[in-house]
Amino acid sequence: MTSEHSLIPVIAPISGVFYRKPAPEQPAYVEVGQSVKKGQTLCLLETMKVFTKLKAPMDGEVAEIIPEDGSTIGKRETLFRLKI
Repeated sequence: MTSEHSLIPVIAPISGVFYRKPAPEQPAYVEVGQSVKKGQTLCLLETMKVFTKLKAPMDGEVAEIIPEDGSTIGKRETLFRLKI
């Protein structure tokens, strides 16, 4: 079992709309259980028609994806938890 101390939150730098995919017909950037590398795109955040890629801050495994695809998120909201 993973201890809570090994889960690192990935925080939204801006408020906006959370998108797991680059386009509706394409697969999600990441899934729970997937290994990611530092700098890998995790999702898109849209604010005022501007899309920003949120990148992994470190190598790890996606332990949790918190918001639903297409939901509105707030600045400093936890979006993912990475297991290191």
